[in-house]
Amino acid sequence: MLAITSPRAYAHEAGLRARVGEFIKPYASHIRILTSPHAWQAVNPELSQSLEASGIHWQLDYLAGECTEEAIARVKQQTEQQGAELLLAIGGGRVLDAAKAAASQLPALTLINFATQAATCAAWSPIAIIYNEAGGHLRSQPLGKMPELLLVDSEVIARSDVRFLKAGIVDALAKYYEFRPYQRHNPDDLALDLKVMTARQAADVFQQYGEAAIAACQQQRVTTELVKVIDASIVLAGLANSVRDVLPTPGLAHAIHNRLTHQPELHHWLHGEKVGFSLLVQSLIEHGGEPDAELVALLRYYGMPLKLPALPGNRDTALRHIAQQITFPKACAERLPFTVSASTLEQALLATDTLL
Repeated sequence: MLAITSPRAYAHEAGLRARVGEFIKPYASHIRILTSPHAWQAVNPELSQSLEASGIHWQLDYLAGECTEEAIARVKQQTEQQGAELLLAIGGGRVLDAAKAAASQLPALTLINFATQAATCAAWSPIAIIYNEAGGHLRSQPLGKMPELLLVDSEVIARSDVRFLKAGIVDALAKYYEFRPYQRHNPDDLALDLKVMTARQAADVFQQYGEAAIAACQQQRVTTELVKVIDASIVLAGLANSVRDVLPTPGLAHAIHNRLTHQPELHHWLHGEKVGFSLLVQSLIEHGGEPDAELVALLRYYGMPLKLPALPGNRDTALRHIAQQITFPKACAERLPFTVSASTLEQALLATDTLL
């Protein structure tokens, strides 16, 4: 059975933060806002003025730290206590995931996501990533419902650090490199074909417009190229991740990423940067120790880290320990055209230390 899960609608325009009240007014007049201090500053004063002009009353809540079980429970409880009709999530992946997870437990609540970064496809993705307090990945939680609206303001993203845009491009590129190998052993899987086609379209957008989009972001300008890259990073990557059938096709690079989140030495790496390094590891396994040259060139161009920093104790032992703790379902590994094991993962991790 094939299923595609997505937000009901997507709106992206420069200056949209000044029209948020117009989008919310048909749904509610009393809302709760979940955000972060940085994201709230990035969308104001225009967003607050828009809410006031539309007669919308709100209570503000900041997410402190990671998207944890405790944080989700707190958001759910406070939203219920307020009696809010709508939850507006404004921010990056952690804020949006916490809001999605909390809203999924409140059937009568409407959720609207406002993505202030294009660093991941979290705004669209049909899962919430649950972490522990230290930022270590615990699990991916399927959602009971999706946002009613997904809002994006390209002016806000253009004013953010270009590092986030680069990380988002690589996170989106990962979908193509992760899903494509499954096709070799599963050539007649419609859901898989749709995932790869959508991910390939995103990759084509980055190839054609990525350089110009990065230049625009560095200059804090909204251009056609930047808009296309934002849409590919959020919509196309999110859509590729939203197509499901009975045979799961999880991404190996993301599985490697999940283990890397437990390394304190990497907490300053963005999600997409961990995924970028993990793509290199996957490529080394897939191609017998010689990574895909085109992929390596892309990772270098987008500034991804290609080597792990210093680790406690003996480095070879530490890498072996990481490899042994990477979790990937056996049934999924058997659908790939290369061998995924603790041994092949260890060899690939060791090889990254010698890659020039």
